[in-house]
Amino acid sequence: MKVRFQADANLDPDIGLGLQRRDPSIDYRLALGVIPDRMLDPDVLGLAAEDGRVLVTNDLRMPKHFADFTAVRDSPGLLLVPPRISIGETIEGLFLCWLSWTAEEMRNQIRWLPR
Repeated sequence: MKVRFQADANLDPDIGLGLQRRDPSIDYRLALGVIPDRMLDPDVLGLAAEDGRVLVTNDLRMPKHFADFTAVRDSPGLLLVPPRISIGETIEGLFLCWLSWTAEEMRNQIRWLPR
């Protein structure tokens, strides 16, 4: 099964638009309208998990929350985007992830966006 992505609120929405242009079949959900303002990180992880989506974020505090989260329940995974990477590089990295990884391979895993 293909990886499904949930963007964290800290990611530029243009990433999702660029991914859709790259390949409309990529399941990448924007944070807008899904993640309320000021939602706590553990709750964001829970929201992504409930929907079977890998959380995509550039919040470097998220791995700590992810470790706590996966100690008590399963997660579809966490994908970290380096904070200073360009939108274009992020789009290409996510496209590569989508092509290369299955949902099962990402389960309970933290991975960095390939560059």
